[in-house]
Amino acid sequence: MSRPRTFLESWSRRSAPERFDTYTRGSLYFLSAFEPFFALSILGAEPTFDRDLVLPWLVVVVAHTIACVALLRAGISQFLGGPPVRPWLGTAAVVLTVALVVVAVPTFPVGDGDEGAVAGRFFAVLLGVMPLLAAASPLLLFRHLLLAALGATLFTVGATVATAAAVGTDPSRTSTFAGVAVFMGLATFFMAVGIVGSYRVSIWMLGVVWEQDRTRVLHARLAVAEERLRFSRDLHDVFGRTLSVVAVKSELAAELAARGRPGAEEQMLEVRRIAQDALREVRAVVAGYRSADLGAELAGARSVLRSAGITTTVHGDETPVGQEAQEALAWAVREAVTNVVRHSTATTCVITVHRDGGSSVVEVVNDGVPATARAGRGSGLVGLAERLEGAGGALETWVDDRRFGLVARVPDPRPDRPSTQPERTASA
Repeated sequence: MSRPRTFLESWSRRSAPERFDTYTRGSLYFLSAFEPFFALSILGAEPTFDRDLVLPWLVVVVAHTIACVALLRAGISQFLGGPPVRPWLGTAAVVLTVALVVVAVPTFPVGDGDEGAVAGRFFAVLLGVMPLLAAASPLLLFRHLLLAALGATLFTVGATVATAAAVGTDPSRTSTFAGVAVFMGLATFFMAVGIVGSYRVSIWMLGVVWEQDRTRVLHARLAVAEERLRFSRDLHDVFGRTLSVVAVKSELAAELAARGRPGAEEQMLEVRRIAQDALREVRAVVAGYRSADLGAELAGARSVLRSAGITTTVHGDETPVGQEAQEALAWAVREAVTNVVRHSTATTCVITVHRDGGSSVVEVVNDGVPATARAGRGSGLVGLAERLEGAGGALETWVDDRRFGLVARVPDPRPDRPSTQPERTASA
């Protein structure tokens, strides 16, 4: 029975978009869930409150927090292409916001001449409005969010003015309350714009990251589909005309044989010759597809990696000595690029071709390697190592600081060492 993975192991196995998604969602949920602690800080800073109504107010605050976090979660899911938000969820958040404001007003009473209680009621009312705006940020357009922020500002100014009227201050303090109302209104507006804007921008960035990841995967699939299309087109061009000729001559031979005329045997021998020629052509196409050319592989690697959204740099133009080294190093480039696309979350890849003494060397280095990755050898790398050993070379791999390196080395051919390349024949 395998042991359960630790948090760090599970985290290291996640892709970059998954990590960014977890970090962004967690940050937004944490900020929204902090509402009860703000409520406690209001109680600690404002000594004037109704102790009998504190517990109901805190209960409504907790329920309001849960509803806003649930609405925010559903809104993010809808923004990223998931199911739409259920109407009852938004209704519950709005109803709890109204209930929170209604309960907050008597919880923080304002008596005659008690101007200090205005701030407590102001923040208690604000505590119900701001989380609702933040939770609704994924569901509304920017202009709608600005209108909501403006509405919250007007509501705060009106509540402050109404509170000032209830205090019953003398005319000499009217200007002071007017200034307080304007200040609180501006504070509400800028807080609403800042909070809602930061929520909306974070969610928008999350959508951009997932869209880039989907585009990267799509480009990689298109590159594979394009290669398959090229191969099928080559087979069609080689085999199409030949099979048409074989069909025509076979029908002619059958017609001559049916009528007892001479020439059927000659036509069938011609069909055999054409079939042998077609077999040689197909083998040539397959051999060209299976063989590897270093220049073509470097160009293909640059195209495939860039299509997958990976910044690719190729250094060096040294040509390996010998056809055997050319093909072996070309296979190394092909295998390395395949591993980069399939098994990493790389953003950059550097391919270097150079000479090292009497050897030709190809080095492929990419980032995006999981922290728990090791320089082991999968089946593809084992096959590549065997191919390089057949050419007298060697394969090295390393992992360092979330980077993976593959170094393929093939020595120059010696005159006394026979070639290990199999001789291709065209026999039927």
